[in-house]
Amino acid sequence: MSDTRGTNGTSGSAPASGRRRRPPPRRRPLRIATWVVAGVVLAGGAGAGYLYFKLNGNIKGVDINQALGDDRPAQVDNGSEDILVLGSDSRAGANNKYGADEGSARSDTAMIVHLYEGRKTASVVSIPRDTLITRPECSKTGGGTSPEAHKVMFNESYELGGPACAVKTVESMTGIRMDHYIEVDFTGFKGLIDALGGVPITTTKAIHDKSSHLDLAAGTHTLNGEQSLGLVRTRHGVADGSDLGRIQLQQAFMKALMDRVNGLGVLSNPAKLIKVADRATRAITTDSELASVSGLKGLAESLGGLKSEHITMVTLPVQYAKSDANRVEPLDAQAALVWQALKADQPIPAAATKGSAGADTEAQGVVGSGS
Repeated sequence: MSDTRGTNGTSGSAPASGRRRRPPPRRRPLRIATWVVAGVVLAGGAGAGYLYFKLNGNIKGVDINQALGDDRPAQVDNGSEDILVLGSDSRAGANNKYGADEGSARSDTAMIVHLYEGRKTASVVSIPRDTLITRPECSKTGGGTSPEAHKVMFNESYELGGPACAVKTVESMTGIRMDHYIEVDFTGFKGLIDALGGVPITTTKAIHDKSSHLDLAAGTHTLNGEQSLGLVRTRHGVADGSDLGRIQLQQAFMKALMDRVNGLGVLSNPAKLIKVADRATRAITTDSELASVSGLKGLAESLGGLKSEHITMVTLPVQYAKSDANRVEPLDAQAALVWQALKADQPIPAAATKGSAGADTEAQGVVGSGS
């Protein structure tokens, strides 16, 4: 993936001692959800009680702590926070237009969001869904336990055991405890983008992909929900059709989305704010500690100064697998540099992604903010 670095550069946030204090609840690319929810609480006036109840009812929660117990990486106390963000590709219900339901959902998109101490900068590490990894023993969604498995695709963890197995797999890969979990599904994502009035982007090349229903000429566009979903899902419309190229498009779109939210002035428009907050809270499933208006509000307030230019986005350092050219596998030594940096609350060094198959794809620079 492109090493799209923000202004944390080499300064980042200074590490404190060894453990991470457990501050109020928080998180990030769902800053969209958390920011607008906080605005509803602040601007709701006489209807705030009803809105609080309504929005609370929208939010779905999963008790990750109870599911995983004590067999997890230790908490650290350096003021940082790590959040696993997944995009679900379940084909159930309204999502079935994107393909037949084969029985279980998979994590189409996976990002580890590291919030540095002070919440002024962040790093995002995308994990290609086709990465071959060692999956730890996991409880299966339908009951029973699946033993540890080697050389399996990363996104099968979610398919097998849902959010708890996905979190356990990421913690096993990184040695970093995930403080929070947030999941967004296809239909909820589309509804949120439409409630925002679309997201402006600029494309330097035409993108045509029948599979994701995307047809864009080169130039500036304001993407609606359907088009935005097509963009973050396209594999065949740009470059070599790999998941690595798609990740670069996803990362560029997330920055454009953050710019859109920051520039909308939603707080001054209560009607729009309520609509966006309703769609945002319907779109997500979170860990149980975030699954409330108050939890999301705390996160939103902690991220008040975070802007897209202060976010570093990289892809897990990988190479194409020798056993299967359609899969990738981590570059272990370089991946270790990424995880060591995040544990220490330090910026990800450039050496960590140098030479990675995901660091420089043909999709780089194809999409940028249109605002």
